[in-house]
Amino acid sequence: MSVIERVEVVLPGTVEPEGLQLRHGPVPAAGAGQVLVAMEATGVSFAEQQMRRGRYYDQPPFPFVPGYDLVGRVAAVGPGVGPDVLGTRVAALTKTGGWASHVLLDAADVVPVPEGLGAAEAETAVVNGVTAWQMLHRKARIRAGQTVLVHGANGGVGTVLVQLARSAGVKVIGTASARHHEALRRLGVTPVDYRTEDVPARVRELAPDGVDAVFDHVGGRSVVDSWRLLAKGGTLVSYGSAATRDDSGSKQWPVLKILGRVWAWQALPNGRRAYFYNVWGGRAFAKDRFRSRLRADLGQVFEAMRRGEITARVAAELPLSQVADAMRLAESGTVNGKVVLTP
Repeated sequence: MSVIERVEVVLPGTVEPEGLQLRHGPVPAAGAGQVLVAMEATGVSFAEQQMRRGRYYDQPPFPFVPGYDLVGRVAAVGPGVGPDVLGTRVAALTKTGGWASHVLLDAADVVPVPEGLGAAEAETAVVNGVTAWQMLHRKARIRAGQTVLVHGANGGVGTVLVQLARSAGVKVIGTASARHHEALRRLGVTPVDYRTEDVPARVRELAPDGVDAVFDHVGGRSVVDSWRLLAKGGTLVSYGSAATRDDSGSKQWPVLKILGRVWAWQALPNGRRAYFYNVWGGRAFAKDRFRSRLRADLGQVFEAMRRGEITARVAAELPLSQVADAMRLAESGTVNGKVVLTP
């Protein structure tokens, strides 16, 4: 009789992708209020790329198991959890711990995945989808007929964001390297090459009165340019500091600088708004409200996917044993879509 093992990927420190380690052990038992999820798909996101360098602003101490989100089947339930969830496909935000064959989660933290969506397909829309949905609808509160600027429009969040915006009747200007422009045009996006063009000047040509919202994951100088491109009443949503991924020094300082600017801009009486978006915002103070909002918003994203308003973009599927290859591929900047890990 074969014994099922748990396999997980461990990040031992600031290592090259080949330094990621596989660890085997027993499958854990679900405790009170918990479910054991057999992972079917988890993703390589920008957060893990930062964590590998020790650059994610609130990552745990080394060593730890990365993995920001996952999709899988409920394999076991603990006391206090109804048996009706056994065998159902669910999704979850984890921040860490998702790169494992079996993951223990609080039952209240999993979100049902609708029938008809595959595991890898749904995985592309978990952290990326809920981030895009909440920035568009809870922060910027976009309306049909508006114009928005999306930095990194070909990226994981950007791809979902532009599709959701277009389905809401919003015009989209998106920055990306030239190799991604044709794909963006097919999505109805007006592309701008951030490598060869003066982005602020080009955006002003396309939107002389300014844009109604900017979604900026770049950080650094880009945030200042993004704020200046806003129309009256416009909204800046900053949600990262990609420009500092390979820097040394404090990992908190780039985010603190953005927060300082955002708070200062928000206080100005000019009708514009600025936010720093964090998908985990509010969880520490209002966990039930956070869970309710996550379930509702991720449910909206999954339904948009079922309706065909979002097309899942899986760049590659690789097993956990090939995590080094998956990480290098995700970091190469050559892929269109999400790199997915499977058991």
